[in-house]
This record gives sequence, C-alpha cells and structure tokens, in this order.
Amino acid sequence: QVQPVESGGGLVQAGGSLRLFCTKSGSIFGFSTRGWYRQAPGKQREPVATIDSRGSTTYADSVKGRFTITEGSPNEMYLQMNSLKPEDTAVYYCNVFLGDGREFWGQGTQVTVSS
Repeated sequence: QVQPVESGGGLVQAGGSLRLFCTKSGSIFGFSTRGWYRQAPGKQREPVATIDSRGSTTYADSVKGRFTITEGSPNEMYLQMNSLKPEDTAVYYCNVFLGDGREFWGQGTQVTVSS
C-alpha cells in the first residue's frame, strides 16, 4: 500500500511561486509513474507533470517552462511552480501509478492564484 500526502499549497499573487511537496509512505517496487494532477472547480482532473522510474518527465502544455517536477529521497516528490497564473488555481493531487495497475491518490492541496 502506498499513501501519498501533499503539502505546500496556498494563496499567491499572479507571477509568484509555490513549491508543492508529496511524501509517499510504503515501498514501491518495479516500474511506476509518479505525478501531479489538478482539478479546478467545474473541470475534470488533469495531469500536470509526471516522472517515471527511468526519470523521464512529461508536462502539460499549459505549464511547460513554468513548472518542474523533481524527486528527492525515494519517498519525496516536488512540484516547483513559477510564474503562476490565475488559471493555475486548482486542487493539486499527488499520484502514484504502479506497473501492476494499482493507483494511489493523495487528499489534495489547494493552490489559489489571485490576479
């Protein structure tokens, strides 16, 4: 069992920065993909950035050049968000997708960007 827990959200003015943190309890064996997703009010949850066991990363077009996904220890993941825009306002979720098909979500952390 893997349990992601997010932190680091908050209120920031447009153009500002935030860094989100995800700590993951439990052990991950084999190939997996870890990532950040977000859900704005009235919209579907969407992928923001992912990183896999090979270190390959993907980014949504809307955040390329502004957001960076990194990992620290085996159980820590970060999302550095720069040049934030009001449209980045959403609940951000940490996700772990294992090679056997199991998927785990954190409880989410609110990011609000004021104009």
